[in-house]
Amino acid sequence: MVIVARCARSGRRAISRHRLALVLAVALAFVGTALGSEPEPGRPTVLLLHGLARSAGSMAPLAAYLDANGFEVHNLDYESTEHPPEELVVMLRAEVQRCCARGATPLHFVTHSLGGIVVRAYLAGSKPERLGRVVQIAPPNSGSEIVDAIGDNALFEALLGETATRLGTDAGSFPNSIGAPDYELGVIAGSSSINPIGSALLSGPNDGTVTIDSARLDGAADFLVVDANHTFIMQDEAVMAQVAHFLRVGRFEHGAPAASSEAAGE
Repeated sequence: MVIVARCARSGRRAISRHRLALVLAVALAFVGTALGSEPEPGRPTVLLLHGLARSAGSMAPLAAYLDANGFEVHNLDYESTEHPPEELVVMLRAEVQRCCARGATPLHFVTHSLGGIVVRAYLAGSKPERLGRVVQIAPPNSGSEIVDAIGDNALFEALLGETATRLGTDAGSFPNSIGAPDYELGVIAGSSSINPIGSALLSGPNDGTVTIDSARLDGAADFLVVDANHTFIMQDEAVMAQVAHFLRVGRFEHGAPAASSEAAGE
């Protein structure tokens, strides 16, 4: 079963980012069909988290694939452009408590882009009791050179929000402020681009938004490069199959079609 959970819509002006009590109130305002229900017996639970300025709809093909392959799926829709990173982490923590904390099976996470950084930050502070495995798809684990180049532009922040401006490559950026994972993590990076402007701002092989080197993360259990672009990588059939494989066995299927045989640390 696929459950789509949505964060209550609240504009940036209606929220004071300096008042934790209000942040918690927003976090508890998650609504969605069957939220808080127990997962189906025997079906491992997967929580999906989309990327910056995207929606749960972008993860819907992956949600349907995982559902068809034996997983209970919660596809979280959150306002990635409306909140700073700290609030996004609070919201994720609240959603895990609502949807998945009582399950008897492992709780896995599968993310795209920014979603992977939010999950890393959440797991660095607290972990579900039955944490399973985590798959990051196209994550800017070391930050983005695009943000370095244009992140201080007022229009950039107006369109993409504060969190986007904090995704640079400097040591104090949101991604680089999180430690190495102490759980089973697999990372999938893309190597083709449909974004020539983005690629022009990046150095080295990239997916149009994130370089392969930035996607890498010390401590990851496995690393895979696929011939896919940032926008649609999570909807690629080969990527979806690799996600399910990692969730089951803790490693990718290197040498499979459309994937390079680049293992972690090589």
